Amino acid sequence: MHTRRGRSTRIRVAALVAAIAAGGFGLAGCSGGNGSNTIVLYNGQHPQLTQALVTAFEAKTGITVRVRTDDGIVLADQILQEGASSPADVYLAENSPELMLLQERHFLSPLPTTVLDQVPAADSSPDGDWVGVALRVCALVYNPSMISASQLPTSVLDLAQPQWKGKLALAPTDSDFPPQVGAVIATYGKQAAQNWLQGLKANASLYQDEESTVAAVDHGHAAVGIINQYYWYRLRLEQGAANTHSKLYFFPNRDVGAIENVGGAAVLASSHHKSEAQQFLSFIVSTQGQQILSQGDDYEYPVRPDVAANPELVPLAQVNPAVLNVVSLGDDLQSAALIQQVGLT
Repeated sequence: MHTRRGRSTRIRVAALVAAIAAGGFGLAGCSGGNGSNTIVLYNGQHPQLTQALVTAFEAKTGITVRVRTDDGIVLADQILQEGASSPADVYLAENSPELMLLQERHFLSPLPTTVLDQVPAADSSPDGDWVGVALRVCALVYNPSMISASQLPTSVLDLAQPQWKGKLALAPTDSDFPPQVGAVIATYGKQAAQNWLQGLKANASLYQDEESTVAAVDHGHAAVGIINQYYWYRLRLEQGAANTHSKLYFFPNRDVGAIENVGGAAVLASSHHKSEAQQFLSFIVSTQGQQILSQGDDYEYPVRPDVAANPELVPLAQVNPAVLNVVSLGDDLQSAALIQQVGLT
């Protein structure tokens, strides 16, 4: 099974909400103790992609990368608790809100222009504290034997309507869901987002993660499911096109159900190996690093416009996703609080 993290995990929404009060000033943990030619990477990305990037980087530079993989939100919370004593030098996340949370708490080190200038400015921190690495788009997976393409909703907000009761699969405690909620908050306001979540709670069968969601729809246990697009491509890779019974649908007209999410990387302010850490970031956004991303089976879009995406992906220009700047999308705290408040945890 192509796993996206080192082990199956659910986001700890309560821990994320608690980070508001914690303020990120804890000093638990131990100092890095790395050799001068070794960096520690806290990896919230898919382990297979990260290992491919690390292997190529080590071969190119001779710098060793020690990797600790977990859910990106869990790792961000860990960094907040470890504070200045964190052993991490680099933090790699699937979604921008975790990076924005650490930036707001002043846990990240400003990056040089040699790193930032390799990718479009809109896909990185506006303050220059982290750099975009990969893009993905929220989507709907659907089972054509249960629902026709003509019956699919034109907006993700429609899924809160009563006619979708019993037809929807949802993984609200997967760390990819809060950014979707954040997009609804940014576009329509907090009350509208809360009403939407209450409707989803009434309509949906709940699953542990988005891998389970896409599998449930593919197996006919639900007609549709909210996911990020790469989960469907991985399912098809694993079981073969002939054995895949679901299809992928992108909400039209730049609906927030097709929000473009940015994954990125940062150097921690507490790192004692900033030069080596910056070299790693420079590599993963370089042409070579982005080609590793696009040529593998991760099914994310490279952030560099001069590197072609995996040809199996629908071109981003054709998807025409909704695009919010990373500041508007926020830091997941309000999203996580709403998910918890509505009782979807």
